[in-house]
Amino acid sequence: MKIINAGSLAHGRFEGASDGPASISMILDESQPGGGPRLHRHPYDETWLVQEGHLRFQVGDRQGEAGPGDIVLAPPHVPHKFTNQGPERSRVICIHASPTIIGEFLEQTRHQ
Repeated sequence: MKIINAGSLAHGRFEGASDGPASISMILDESQPGGGPRLHRHPYDETWLVQEGHLRFQVGDRQGEAGPGDIVLAPPHVPHKFTNQGPERSRVICIHASPTIIGEFLEQTRHQ
């Protein structure tokens, strides 16, 4: 058994290959209203578990709203992003189905 203190993770990132060993990686995202990652994709599934806040997710051509306790799924190679709709900070666990985080950004700057 290995216990990792969330405060010890650089930028809230856990990579199974280096921090584990584990077959997954995670990002513990905290975003202010209007914040969130810009459009990107991965060669593997990504799953989000919303802990706090209200977010608008875009996965491919689809958009949807998610709140605390909701789970959102994105298949491999499909562009996606999310935006904190406010009014307070959001907290999301981003689970990457890979022992390393691999991503390709598709936007140069964050559009809202």
